[in-house]
Amino acid sequence: MEVSFHGQSVVKIQTQKHTILMDPFITGNDISDLDPDKENPDVILLTHGHNDHVGDTISIAKRTECLVVAPNELAVYLESRGLKTHPMHIGGSYTFDFGRVKYTPAFHGSMFVDEDGNKIYGGMPGGILFYADDKTVYHAGDTALFSDLKLIGDMNDIDIAFLPIGDNFTMGPDDALIAADWVQAKKVVPMHYNTFPLIEQDGEGFASQVKTGKGIALQPGESINL
Repeated sequence: MEVSFHGQSVVKIQTQKHTILMDPFITGNDISDLDPDKENPDVILLTHGHNDHVGDTISIAKRTECLVVAPNELAVYLESRGLKTHPMHIGGSYTFDFGRVKYTPAFHGSMFVDEDGNKIYGGMPGGILFYADDKTVYHAGDTALFSDLKLIGDMNDIDIAFLPIGDNFTMGPDDALIAADWVQAKKVVPMHYNTFPLIEQDGEGFASQVKTGKGIALQPGESINL
């Protein structure tokens, strides 16, 4: 399995047979290396409904006719826009042909603003545990530090975890270091930072302080083979 980071919270997973794209905020993300017109995922996984996570989902999914997996309320809205969706919710899991997806809690918000300025309630925000090829990827979504992160770590053998460090809207580096200890992932990658001035952080500095597992500050376009 190859896992790559593409700025903000954009993560791409290449399994033996499928390509999974998570939170594809590409247009408007100046540090992303991706071109939304050239992405051809089999599925898009969304953690919540903020525009900097839904991103290019609608245009990519309309062009490729890929499946979009999202929290229920967000999935219902995206289906109304003509997308093929699978709704899920916090605590639920489902086994697809491309792998198993489980939604975990995240302490945040979720509202999508469409091109006409309409505010769409996106349901509860979440994190995602993705299981495929005997590997486990944890994408925490946007979240504060909360004690159930320890439970997530205790219940899963996580190969790689993507944790937000940007502060202001999510947990910052200090809280994320605690989260890294709790989730017990073999590799920990910081995300949701340096896209905007409000969330500028030192990713390398964070990675160097991770004690449980190995911290790796991936640059946009860099990947890890699990």
